[in-house]
Amino acid sequence: YMHSEGILAGELKHGPLALIDENMPVIIIMTRDSLYPKVQSAFAQITARKARPIVLCNEGDDGIPANATTIRVPQTVDSLQGLLNIIPLQLLSYHLAVKNGCDVDFPRNLAKSVTVE
Repeated sequence: YMHSEGILAGELKHGPLALIDENMPVIIIMTRDSLYPKVQSAFAQITARKARPIVLCNEGDDGIPANATTIRVPQTVDSLQGLLNIIPLQLLSYHLAVKNGCDVDFPRNLAKSVTVE
């Protein structure tokens, strides 16, 4: 099992940036929307600390450095972009779990949240 945590790009400077180094896996969602400039800044801060993030970005986005590892998704309206973004992230999680020998159909310590009386 692997701990992962979502952090907003604007919150990175409030502590989590101290964890970033060349050994910290980072996935950054950098699709074209109103927050793109903040995410660009976060990307620069992450790479300045020698991290090599996996960048989820839009197809044809020429603002991503050519040497970056990318997962490219189509660009759509802001209200639907998250739906396109989540699919490759779920597949990445699934394949990492399988590769690490986790039973994806029966996670450990899973308890039913609904009980019958």
